[in-house]
Amino acid sequence: MESTGGEATKRMLAGSLKGLMAQKPLNKISIREIAEGCGVNRQTFYYHFEDIYDLLQWMYRQEAISLLAKREGMLVWQDGLLQLFRYLEENREVCLCTLDSLGHNYLRRFFYGDIHDILYRTIEDLAQDLDDKDRKNFATDFYVAALAGLVENWLRGYLAQTPEELVKMVDAVLQDHYAGARLRQKGAVDSIN
Repeated sequence: MESTGGEATKRMLAGSLKGLMAQKPLNKISIREIAEGCGVNRQTFYYHFEDIYDLLQWMYRQEAISLLAKREGMLVWQDGLLQLFRYLEENREVCLCTLDSLGHNYLRRFFYGDIHDILYRTIEDLAQDLDDKDRKNFATDFYVAALAGLVENWLRGYLAQTPEELVKMVDAVLQDHYAGARLRQKGAVDSIN
C-alpha cells in the first residue's frame, strides 16, 4: 500500500502534466518539465511512473474511470456516465491533446480496458432474464466501441448535445435494445409452442 505522500506526489505530477497538455502536444512535453512544474526532481517522477504515458494512464484511471466504477449497476451507471462526460468537458483541452497526440487507438484501448467490465455488468443487470452470454459479450463490445466514438465526436465538437442529453440517449438506446431482445426471445418461445 502506497503512502498518502506518494499519492499526493502522483496527483501533483498529474496536475503538472495537465497544465502542460493545455499548452502543447504530448510529444513536446518532457519529464523534466513535469517534475519542475510541481517542484520535484526527475527521479521522483521515475519512482512513481515508468514514463509520461504511464502517468497519463494513471491520471485517467484516477480521475475519470473511478467515476464509473463507483457507480456500478443500472440505476446509478447513468450518473457515472454523466460524471465522466462532465470530467471530459472540464478537461477538454487535456483530452483533446491526448486524442491528437495518441490518436483513436489510445482512446479505444482506454475504453476497452477500463470501461468494458463496468458496461458488461450494467448489461448483465439490464438483461438478467436473457441467457445468451455471447450476445451480452457482443453487445458490450458494440456499446464500448460506440461510446468511444461518441466521446471522441463530442470532444471534437461534432455533437452539440449536453452531457445530460447524451446520457439520456445512451440509456434509451440500451433500454430499447434489451426491450427488443426480450420481444425477440418471447417471439422465439411463442413460435416453438
